[in-house]
Amino acid sequence: MPEGDVLRLTAERLDAALAGRVLVRAELRWPSAAGAQLAGRTVLCTVPYGKHLFTRFDDGRTLHTHLRMDGQWRVERTGSRAAAARHPVVRAVLANEPWTCAGWRLGMLDLLATHDEPRVLAGLGPDVLAPDFDAGVPGSRLPDGVGRLLADPARPLCDVLLDQRTVAGIGTIWMAESLFACRLNPWTPAGDLGEERAAALLSRARDLMLRSVQVARVRGLGGVQLSAHGRLGQPCRRCRTPVAVGTANEPPFERPVFWCPTCQRA
Repeated sequence: MPEGDVLRLTAERLDAALAGRVLVRAELRWPSAAGAQLAGRTVLCTVPYGKHLFTRFDDGRTLHTHLRMDGQWRVERTGSRAAAARHPVVRAVLANEPWTCAGWRLGMLDLLATHDEPRVLAGLGPDVLAPDFDAGVPGSRLPDGVGRLLADPARPLCDVLLDQRTVAGIGTIWMAESLFACRLNPWTPAGDLGEERAAALLSRARDLMLRSVQVARVRGLGGVQLSAHGRLGQPCRRCRTPVAVGTANEPPFERPVFWCPTCQRA
């Protein structure tokens, strides 16, 4: 599933293509929104929150989308063959004179009043990549994330980090990478950390994800070198022990956890 760094990059691409421009074509191929009329509306912006995207229009409405496991937004030149977006898995098309944005395999789509956006986010933790999550800003939401991480002290760290009610935006990749960077065993009970180490873990996850965004802007998404995730059997970049894989969460919500048995021993 695309994580917060990918959603932030996607929002940037949609913003660059759509913001400030009038839609000349708008199709929402989703049962609950199929009759919506958006052509003629001006797109104000697209903003991410965790794994959610909000595209706002000048009439007080917002298109909320979620990519789920394999969704994506593609940006094409209006008038090009690809911009026709007739494939059956395309769920949304937003087009202006120069650009056409098509939502492929979207896992969630709804059109709502912009002032109702908080309703969609109810229950989620703070966005780990939002400016207000930075430990150095006044009113930082990092302490909120720390409190949520420690709320169930017996729960394993890998489970807690994947729970979007802790902080929004972390998935299997950055869960594994942040635990590896902090030399923490994935199944360590969250309560073993304490507030200072919990804050350090969340801050490291944020730093790694922000770096991923910066690298991807230059090299693309494949340009980030991972230390643990997806490296089963390969030597640890620190100690050369073969990377192992375990499981987070209980069925049917289990997820893979890549880790180094030496650097991250219990």
